[in-house]
Amino acid sequence: MDNQVSQYQSLPGNMLYNNLISNIEQGQIKIPQFQRKFVWSIEETAGLIDSILKGYPIGTFIIWETNDRLRSVRNIGNFQFPDTPDGNTVQYVLDGQQRMTSLYVALRGAKLEDDNGQITDYSEIYVNLSAKSDDSLVLTDKTGYQDTQIIRFVDLLNGSLSLLLSKYNDYIDAIDAYRKAVQTYQFSKIDVKNAPIEVATEIFTRINIGGKPLTLFEIMAAKTYDEAKKFDLSEKYDALIENLSNVDYDTISSSTVLQAVSVCLVRECTRKSILNLEKQKFIDVWPQVESAFESAVDYLRSFYKIPVSQLLPYDALLVPFTYYFFHHKDIPAGLQQDLLQDYFWRCVLTSRFSSAAETKLTQDMKLIDKILNNEQPVYDVPIDTSVEFIRNHGYFSAGSAFIKGMLCLLAYQQPVSYQNNGIVHIANDWLKQANSKNYHHFFPKAYMRKAHPEVDDWLVNHIGNITIVDDFLNKRSIRDRAPSKYISEYMAQNPNLEKALNSHLISAASGWGVLEDDYQTFFQNRLNWFCEELNKRVIVTQADRTA
Repeated sequence: MDNQVSQYQSLPGNMLYNNLISNIEQGQIKIPQFQRKFVWSIEETAGLIDSILKGYPIGTFIIWETNDRLRSVRNIGNFQFPDTPDGNTVQYVLDGQQRMTSLYVALRGAKLEDDNGQITDYSEIYVNLSAKSDDSLVLTDKTGYQDTQIIRFVDLLNGSLSLLLSKYNDYIDAIDAYRKAVQTYQFSKIDVKNAPIEVATEIFTRINIGGKPLTLFEIMAAKTYDEAKKFDLSEKYDALIENLSNVDYDTISSSTVLQAVSVCLVRECTRKSILNLEKQKFIDVWPQVESAFESAVDYLRSFYKIPVSQLLPYDALLVPFTYYFFHHKDIPAGLQQDLLQDYFWRCVLTSRFSSAAETKLTQDMKLIDKILNNEQPVYDVPIDTSVEFIRNHGYFSAGSAFIKGMLCLLAYQQPVSYQNNGIVHIANDWLKQANSKNYHHFFPKAYMRKAHPEVDDWLVNHIGNITIVDDFLNKRSIRDRAPSKYISEYMAQNPNLEKALNSHLISAASGWGVLEDDYQTFFQNRLNWFCEELNKRVIVTQADRTA
């Protein structure tokens, strides 16, 4: 640990007012984009200036000095600052940006507009030249003062000699004293040198302990920003998600996208490996990864018939599929198609990414490499596709990866309405919780509580009893009625009802128990059908059979 600490230098020092302002305006000092917006009020800014004029300490600026070029705030008020000159280190403000920005906007008399369109004029900060020892020295309200008694702070520092002599002749000595108080003020600072971005952002997070920690994506957006190349990761991600929203895959997290980039570059995606990605390589590979990512989405939608991202058992599954399409531009066929499908369902059945996802994704790149070479991977964890396994793991929870996998089996059938065989609309915003209007208990829970109280609720609220329907059928037509009642009605209305039921892996045929309201028979038949569908999609090995 001592060796790690010794790599980074934290050097205390001071900075004069002129140096501070010059460094800001020349692009030496930057505010990284991950800092929160400037939020100080004009009254808080006035209090800061009051402390400076009185020689009080105002806290220490913590500056990270680095050769890295991060995404940073370019404008303060109406002022635009240049890029840091090539060859120079950049000084990023890790702590003190509210104070530093306050001082600058007051000095320049900036007008700032907030998110609500309200404008604050920081030139309306005044110094009371006639103040006694117990009077307020810095004001934001000049009511009750004569114009010759107060001077704008911006004029105190930058006003011409003719203005000062003509209007404030009686207070020239006071103006001179206050101006010197600012110009000679020793701004305390600590320079953090030789620290990588992950250390700098950790410092920022610890300083702002009450605030929200920086996400890995925020750090990488700052690190990879390149104005000359017009690369802004935040904008790239937003554009990707906007494109994916057109196909209902807009719930994919930014961390998943980062992991996809990382595995394509270095075949691993731990936090450390992502932070160590070279900026230029990241920027260069982005278009290819973006294309591979979209190909992965298209493939999951078309071949697996997963219509929306909310049904994905894991967002993380997009990472190995992106890696596959990064190295293989064509749609999988033949053996590769079968091996990829086997991999997908093994991830579902073994809860592959429920823990240590980063580590497992890194391991899985070797499996995808095998598939790319038309070789069957060897899996450490065997799978169980038995009816008993589905029964034991099928309690319905919309967030469960296994349940999402079973819902994918249902979605693959492209379920239709019992009423008219119309396609059931499946939407992301309908699938976030177990009481979604898309989810229907074929034997309604309320009916089961009344008619079959002997059946445990655990077996009623089970994937074996869940179908995907539209809101009208669920809430208005079926409600809490027995299957024999509402299915008989649909039989009279819909000559193709059996086909509709089959699209939900259900049958009204004799022996299914639907028209007899026999839950146990129905439940067993439904689990059998789930089992058949699963076994079509996996390549069962000897290791699986003997587990």
